[in-house]
Amino acid sequence: MSKKVKKPSFEDTLQRLETIVGKMESGEATLEKSLNWFEEGMELIKSCRDELVEAEQKVQELVKKKGVEFDLRDKE
Repeated sequence: MSKKVKKPSFEDTLQRLETIVGKMESGEATLEKSLNWFEEGMELIKSCRDELVEAEQKVQELVKKKGVEFDLRDKE
């Protein structure tokens, strides 16, 4: 029987990304450590982007299901 690994929440992932950015901005890490953080950060960005796309799709489905019409694009 395999255990399901709990995926961190969007908010936890974003918080970790902010922590990494802060550490990198301090300029006190070695090149190797900075590269490791960069790699982790890129994975976190992908995870956040995937969750946002999934949430947007769900919103669009709900809107379509309810028959409500409005534009989901950004307003400038």
